[in-house]
Amino acid sequence: MGRSEQDELSAAQILYPCMQCADIFFLKADICQLGMDQRKVNMLAREYCDDIKRKWKPIILSHHMLPGLQEGQDKMSKSDPSSAIFMEDEESQVNLKIKKAFCPPNTVEGNPCLDYVKHIVFPWFNEFRVERSEQNGGEKIFTSFEEFVNVYENGELHPADLKPSLAKAINRILQPVRDHFNKDNNARELRKRVLSYRVTR
Repeated sequence: MGRSEQDELSAAQILYPCMQCADIFFLKADICQLGMDQRKVNMLAREYCDDIKRKWKPIILSHHMLPGLQEGQDKMSKSDPSSAIFMEDEESQVNLKIKKAFCPPNTVEGNPCLDYVKHIVFPWFNEFRVERSEQNGGEKIFTSFEEFVNVYENGELHPADLKPSLAKAINRILQPVRDHFNKDNNARELRKRVLSYRVTR
């Protein structure tokens, strides 16, 4: 999967992509939504359709990979809960994770908080509302990511003001999910069962 012929591959490196492809066919998936880091597996699945003369190939929807919330993490990790926001996270967990997130002042590149604003908050709300005290500039509503970036790079918006507003926006997005699991007994039981299957390493 993208290595030269001289490189040695472990059995896992050979079998895992095959197992991922098998999932697509076993589930009879018409549409596969996976991260960009899985695009080679997606292509393997589509190419396999030619080999087995399958007329309908799975449609691949690749999406942006959010970085981990800690410094230097290229992507979120299920094995490091502090690096990611999960759908089942409570409001207090989201607040704490964002509060501890890497967010260097005046820096856009490699800043996970800004990535969340760009790829989660703006597509959802079409704006980003920053609530802060009057002495720190008062409330500001950004209607474009470019405007937001300019203000952040210039130092007119501090991470201490950005983070609570980001956490609030993410919590607004997640609240309907929380409500569903709190109100629906079947959903709550299913969630418990799924969480019991988690593998820890």
